[in-house]
Amino acid sequence: MADELYLGLISGTSVDSIDAVLVGFGGDMPRLLAHHAHPWPSSLRQRMLALAQSESALDMDAMGRLDVEIGHQFANAALQLLADSGTPAGAVRAIGSHGQTLRHRPTGEFPFTTQLGDPSVIAERCGIDVVADFRRADVAAGGQGAPLLPALHAMLLRRPGHSRVVLNLGGIANVTILGAAGEVRGFDTGPANGLLDAWCQRHRGEAFDRDGTFAASGQVDPALLEAMLGDSYFALPPPKSTGREHFHLEWLARQLPPTAPSPADVQATLLELTARSVAQAIAEQAPEAGEVFACGGGVHNGALMRRLARLLAPRLLHSTAALGIDPDFLEATAFAWLARQRLLGLPGNLPEVTGARGPRVLGAVYRAPAGSP
Repeated sequence: MADELYLGLISGTSVDSIDAVLVGFGGDMPRLLAHHAHPWPSSLRQRMLALAQSESALDMDAMGRLDVEIGHQFANAALQLLADSGTPAGAVRAIGSHGQTLRHRPTGEFPFTTQLGDPSVIAERCGIDVVADFRRADVAAGGQGAPLLPALHAMLLRRPGHSRVVLNLGGIANVTILGAAGEVRGFDTGPANGLLDAWCQRHRGEAFDRDGTFAASGQVDPALLEAMLGDSYFALPPPKSTGREHFHLEWLARQLPPTAPSPADVQATLLELTARSVAQAIAEQAPEAGEVFACGGGVHNGALMRRLARLLAPRLLHSTAALGIDPDFLEATAFAWLARQRLLGLPGNLPEVTGARGPRVLGAVYRAPAGSP
């Protein structure tokens, strides 16, 4: 029996690219068949980063234009993947599009989460049904709306009788704790690549710190590290989630002492912040775990991975590649799977992870134009 094909799209909090994957489902287990990392136009990326990190308001006209513009870039990514893989649009059951998160405020009197990337534009241009807006149903049910990956992590990476952690090093770091008895928990630990990339861009003019060489050239500043680790987010118990609306360069500026460390020392301290906050969260919430499997862009930062390995010891740190799972495209695969869950009428969230009142079918369906292939 031929695989049922779905396409997954996401741009994470790092805003480094749109990840597009073609996923085959034979039974319930997804198989990554093709992938494509679609670069953002530089000017659009800078506008999105500025908005995600700013605490100022955005006028409605600008918001509407940006929603459509991002939608066109997501459509471009999907169409490029279809072309590269030789896959006709008619062979794909649906596209799961996460969109680009601009705000994530899951607490307060009126909690909300906002992802842009007009799914109607994607459906119109690709001629494929699109499932989008995955997070809001969980938030409406009292949940954090994040992280949504633990359900797929459990499906792919659980090993009965063993406790392990899956660590996603995106713009924000999050962990999935897979207990030996089958229990699943997960939450955002704090910043990962987001602050490192932003500081590197400001002081090096480079989108990211390749292999952590900028951080490795500096020294950790103990006072700055202590100030950052004193942020109240780190002391919150799970369930919890965060994003660039909290951990951004303006936040960093408030932590800097009057006589600021050198740019390289700040970069080294930001790397240490990521490593310390991740290691502390795992020690507190998964003390029995013997292995940590990392995915996301941070696996390519050698300095970060080496520091994490030292702090996590005696736990063993691996890339998910050690299990045959591409660390760069696991998140996009999750949204292909979530699209399938939506069309099957099955829940996509784990209430024990997000804190929602119960399981919820996630996402809304945007139909392709009649007569599409």
